[in-house]
Amino acid sequence: MTSTLCLRETHMAHAPRSRPAISLQYKLAGYLKGDLLRSLLLVLLAVAVHIPALSGQLIWDDGYLAQENPFIKSPLFIFEVFRHYLFLDSFSPHYRPVQNLSYIVDYLFWNTNPYGFHLTNVVLHAASGLLLYFLLKRLFRTFLRRHGTAIGVEASVSSTAAFFVALLWVVHPVHSAAVDYISGRADSLAALLSCAGWLLFLQARSAKQRWARGLLWACALLLGLLALSSRETAGLWLLLFLLNHLGFEKTTGRRAKTILLVSCISLFAAYVGLRHLPERRSGQGAANEWSKPVRAVLMLRALGDYGRLMLFPSHLHMERTLLKGYNYRDETSWERSAGTEYLSIGGLAVLAILLYACRRRGPAQRLRVFGASWFLISYLPTSNIVSLNATVAEHWLYLPSIGLLMFLAGCALDLPLCWRKGLTVGASCAVIALSVRSAIRSADWVSPETFYRTTLAEGGAGMRITINLALIYSGRGEYAKAEALCRQVLAAMPDYPMARNNLAHVLSREGRLKEAEALFVADRKAAEQARKDSPRTWIAACNLARLRHFQKNDQAAFAILDQAQNDYPGTWELISYKAELVRESKGPDAALRMVEDFARANWWHYGAAAALGRLYAQKGDLPRAEAALRHATWLDVHDAEALNLMASMSLRQNRLDDAYRTQRRAVARQPDQPRQYALLSNILEKMARPAEAKLAGAEVARLENLARLNSSLVN
Repeated sequence: MTSTLCLRETHMAHAPRSRPAISLQYKLAGYLKGDLLRSLLLVLLAVAVHIPALSGQLIWDDGYLAQENPFIKSPLFIFEVFRHYLFLDSFSPHYRPVQNLSYIVDYLFWNTNPYGFHLTNVVLHAASGLLLYFLLKRLFRTFLRRHGTAIGVEASVSSTAAFFVALLWVVHPVHSAAVDYISGRADSLAALLSCAGWLLFLQARSAKQRWARGLLWACALLLGLLALSSRETAGLWLLLFLLNHLGFEKTTGRRAKTILLVSCISLFAAYVGLRHLPERRSGQGAANEWSKPVRAVLMLRALGDYGRLMLFPSHLHMERTLLKGYNYRDETSWERSAGTEYLSIGGLAVLAILLYACRRRGPAQRLRVFGASWFLISYLPTSNIVSLNATVAEHWLYLPSIGLLMFLAGCALDLPLCWRKGLTVGASCAVIALSVRSAIRSADWVSPETFYRTTLAEGGAGMRITINLALIYSGRGEYAKAEALCRQVLAAMPDYPMARNNLAHVLSREGRLKEAEALFVADRKAAEQARKDSPRTWIAACNLARLRHFQKNDQAAFAILDQAQNDYPGTWELISYKAELVRESKGPDAALRMVEDFARANWWHYGAAAALGRLYAQKGDLPRAEAALRHATWLDVHDAEALNLMASMSLRQNRLDDAYRTQRRAVARQPDQPRQYALLSNILEKMARPAEAKLAGAEVARLENLARLNSSLVN
């Protein structure tokens, strides 16, 4: 009755207006309801709110995944990435070969320029939002089909609701860690491929030709496999897909449901088979064995924190935690933890709202139930029901937030029709507010120092954050600041190996070698236990060996490296440093064997291939040196070191044409490096081409002047 009265009042209010005004209003409304304009708005806003991060530098894991990662350096590794975990030297079981495939494309076009990697992240997120809109548009139409008259307007209602859900999702700042962080793109990849696969399946159902249905269905399965290979949460996408078509979709017959279920099980089995390709990890990270009551409390706290972040996205950072033991040492620190305790109450409130709204009858009840189911199903795996590497994380909301927004849309659609305009204005204001907050959050990723400082200021108390900030200070020569931060971490965690190692490094740079040596020795002694809980603890042994070599005690250095190789087999950094010491003391023949063994077992390793080529060249075995270096040039499409060595070898053999062609390839790979033109100028002079040699020399001077100018501007 209320909605009927509201509609009459609306029509009466519009009666006095002139016909041209009404025509213009409806014309504008028609444009806004068009998919083209909505798609443009989705993409533009998705890009706009993340513009600040486009100029950002490499942060945290970006240094490895987007720069040091050996599997992104060449298209040759398109299939090799499926045989390895995402991180080589880690306890992490993340199997995400498609993420590495995306980095291969970035590296091919952008080298190590972070801008290109950030741009890909933003494009993936925008594309995910766009496909999500078209997917939700079809799903909403299904949920609201029977109640079109009750809700008020034909398909435009479901389309508008789907648009606002996608728009709010794409600009929400809680997704910053998945978009502005290069290493976080797995969420966007999984969402993009999952949405695309789901849409292809829906398209296959409506295809008339059998061959078209088969082709679309095969493509949908392939996209599903790629989504699973992008991030493990794609398994939740698969579960939600089955939930919709087996539980909510009423038009699917029993035979079709059986085929669908068998296909999805086969798809998941294929993914499990792919996960068995990498070698099993020998070490395991530390696991938190909490009791069931503690887990229940943590689950409620996580639910409360996620609900708060969706409504009020403040204090955003990557080091969130629901357990802060240091907050209970005294009354003052206990007061600081009150907010964490209230999260449990917030979690109960979120759960109660979901249950109440799902039980409430109305035309959009099925949409609310599906949205709540989407949220809870995708929330459970990261709810602390099992032990993970954190108790809570913002990027874990990438998938659950879709369900929560669908649930809110279902609640809005059951409100009286006279509220429709107010809801539209409110949703638009929310989009604007979230966009502003997202842009502010995106600016936190401009530089590592800004990121770490902001994280600490927003309440992140991670030891890794503090240590990484100390490394930045150390790199700038601000050793006092770096030392203070390292000691601050050790005061809280005396056995933290990375803090001890970094403090020792700082002390050695300050010339306090005895103090540094004592820490390196202590770190090495603790490595037996530390390596069970933390990766890369071999760094302490390597640093101690370097210190012994600096002290002219190579015998002790070899003993340390031998023990480290037994403890950490197959670690290239240890092998390469030992091979270098052996080469210096015994010549290249003695060092060849260990490098050959590693290069044979790891054909994809550029550093090993290049080192092997240098050793062969020093030995005088030029054919093998050239073969090893040529192999190295295939393993990194942008590195020119191997080409430089090959050009120098040809130059010494007076093979000037070969030297010229090889060095031209090196210049093409690194056109902004003066040393490439310097070697080219030298070759051209030998070839009696003085004019070209002079031009190459002028390019050297130009690039050096440009580098000095840039350096002065930065300082």
